[in-house]
Amino acid sequence: VLDRAGALRTARARHHLPFHAGPAPEQLSVVQAWGWLLAPDGRVLLLLEPDTGAALLPGGTPEPQDRDNPLATLRRETHEEAEAEFGDPQFLGHLCDPDKPYARLRYAAPLTRLGPPPVDPATGRTHIRVLATPEQALEFFDWGPPAANQLAAVHRARAQFGIPRAARQPLTELPDATDPTIF
Repeated sequence: VLDRAGALRTARARHHLPFHAGPAPEQLSVVQAWGWLLAPDGRVLLLLEPDTGAALLPGGTPEPQDRDNPLATLRRETHEEAEAEFGDPQFLGHLCDPDKPYARLRYAAPLTRLGPPPVDPATGRTHIRVLATPEQALEFFDWGPPAANQLAAVHRARAQFGIPRAARQPLTELPDATDPTIF
């Protein structure tokens, strides 16, 4: 799947933004809400752009219908991008750019359902959905040393959800719908 998507040829955008475990300060505008969605075996849902192989977590940018509710943004974007649903989320923290008044929120939640792959209304493309360990997912991003703090927060949430730590294994593509052995 990585060769087909070109994931290993795609340059990773450099985002070495500090991760803060607490809530974002009120003076910062929320520009993203992304989720670490954990399958029952401890792997996370990762999306690959079909034309470039660029990786992303489910989530995205707030829109007016979200009514300034980051969880509404995360649920809407996750449905639009991956036809996925998740259980009760746990807020992990936020990233902020020292040069911009923005906050990028991060959540973790148990992945509860995955339907057929949708066409993302924002891009007109269908993402390639894969399961990867959280550590493997980080290998697809250039988040630098601050990513270690975000990864630690993911593992704390995973443990609180009662989800086991995933063993490293090849990525698993989820092409059509829910694999009954996963959920």
